[in-house]
Amino acid sequence: MALPIDALLPRIRQALERHTGLVVQAAPGAGKTTRVPLALRDCAWLAGARILLLEPRRLAVRSAARYMAAGLGEPVGETVGYRLRQDSRVGARTRIEVVSEGILIRLLQQDPALEGVGAVIFDEFHERNLASDLGLALCLDSQRALRPDLRLLVMSATLDDQAVASLLSAAPVVTSEGRNYPVTLHYQALRTAFERQRAAWCAEVAAQVAQICTRESGSLLLFLPGEGEIRRVQTALRQQELPADVQIVPLYGRLDARAQDAAILPAPAGRRKLVLATAIAETSLTIEGVRVVVDAGLAREVRFDANSGLDRLITVAVSEASARQRA
Repeated sequence: MALPIDALLPRIRQALERHTGLVVQAAPGAGKTTRVPLALRDCAWLAGARILLLEPRRLAVRSAARYMAAGLGEPVGETVGYRLRQDSRVGARTRIEVVSEGILIRLLQQDPALEGVGAVIFDEFHERNLASDLGLALCLDSQRALRPDLRLLVMSATLDDQAVASLLSAAPVVTSEGRNYPVTLHYQALRTAFERQRAAWCAEVAAQVAQICTRESGSLLLFLPGEGEIRRVQTALRQQELPADVQIVPLYGRLDARAQDAAILPAPAGRRKLVLATAIAETSLTIEGVRVVVDAGLAREVRFDANSGLDRLITVAVSEASARQRA
């Protein structure tokens, strides 16, 4: 199937022939996560070296590697593999490694020159955090002092492309305006305030989602701020009259890998899924069969508390970039 990013792949290859940095901006669903690394693996400047693809979430690491490997008709660990803490599938023939932020920093600590690596791709850079910023800073140091041939590619749907290009020594910017499918937005206000009546808020969300499941066909993805809200909404949905073919599936970070993978696989024949997810499903992830996305508009983020000297989780409204990405 052709994807919007396909038309830009020759330009991306040509840009990296002439420059050691590049910014790619493409709409969600354009295919940049899985198409770009595969298109670069036989470039002359790579000279047989590996490509590291950085993903901001563990689930996205496994999903991207599995999708690319399936496209090549291979198991994960052959041409395409991945590395996570306590979970690694790479082999002697692996050319593309999908890694988490922590793994990239560890590789740079062990070998600042990243010998054997020809390119590092920072995917979904709008989700930047301390770990991803540190990884990019270390890669830039390596490029300037040790590896002038190292290519650095930053990709996202929503970022300040000129600011990032300036950071990469005036790197060129390639932009895709294409979108695979039109997206129609509807807004429905909630009567209950999350901060004051969390249980009632979850019950109201469940009631509205149950109505949407009745009106709409296909699987549905509901974004909620955290695991606690997922459990409450799941309980409330069991008290609603959902269509008989709807299967409720949670998706959050603390689920084991098998349960996470099950949530993103296609629904069984004759069934459809209602996926209750945190922001883990926001980027670099395709959940088969989803036709409707419901966004509660909230997310849980880590913030430093100066009074205690510790990080803590707080619930905040999602950013405009995240809202666009989810839509």
